[in-house]
Amino acid sequence: MSSKPCILVGALSAALAVALGAYHAHGLEKHLLDHMSDAAAVAQAMHNFDVGVRYQMFHALALIVVGLLFANFNRKLLRIAAGLFVAGTLLFSGCLYIPVLTGVKLPWFLVPSGGSCLICGWLCVAAAPFLNRPSE
Repeated sequence: MSSKPCILVGALSAALAVALGAYHAHGLEKHLLDHMSDAAAVAQAMHNFDVGVRYQMFHALALIVVGLLFANFNRKLLRIAAGLFVAGTLLFSGCLYIPVLTGVKLPWFLVPSGGSCLICGWLCVAAAPFLNRPSE
């Protein structure tokens, strides 16, 4: 992924995060109450969805920043960071959304695997200014 795709994917992901956040604020709880009888389960689902939206937005903005950093820092590490941010957002946020929206239980390790991708992406961003910027 290079500069323009990073910015495009980041901006689209941010737009989706805003839409999902609006759904969280204005319709999700009613949907969950219609399908769940346990108030504690509804509260946990609302919390999980909120965390997913928050992390999606953080990493949408991170992708935009990575796209802007391509001009000055190590592009290889920034490409890796971008890929890790996309994979991490899909795993972390996506695996928080899916059970809430569909009731489908996913393997427990997917959410922390996504978190690990996000952490590694940030470490790549941290290292990028300190390594020589390759020509490509």
